[in-house]
Amino acid sequence: MADFSKQWCELNDPEMPHDFDLVEEYNKLQPGYSVSMICEGVGILAVAKGHQNEMLIAVGDDYVDDYIHWKDYNEFIENYKIEQGIK
Repeated sequence: MADFSKQWCELNDPEMPHDFDLVEEYNKLQPGYSVSMICEGVGILAVAKGHQNEMLIAVGDDYVDDYIHWKDYNEFIENYKIEQGIK
């Protein structure tokens, strides 16, 4: 069964109940820690709090299996909205 974050639901299907909130999970973390949270909607594999308290998300590599990239959450969401044509 697929899991969807609150953030995906708010952008794509506001009536759909979410399974978890990425921001809420981020707020529980200490700097330098992550937690696995798979959001099928945007392809997020984990959320982390960087050493400078930045919110990071892990996404899979398009070309290499079993390889992830850590990306800035806000940048990732803005790019996702552009790619999906969401205003």
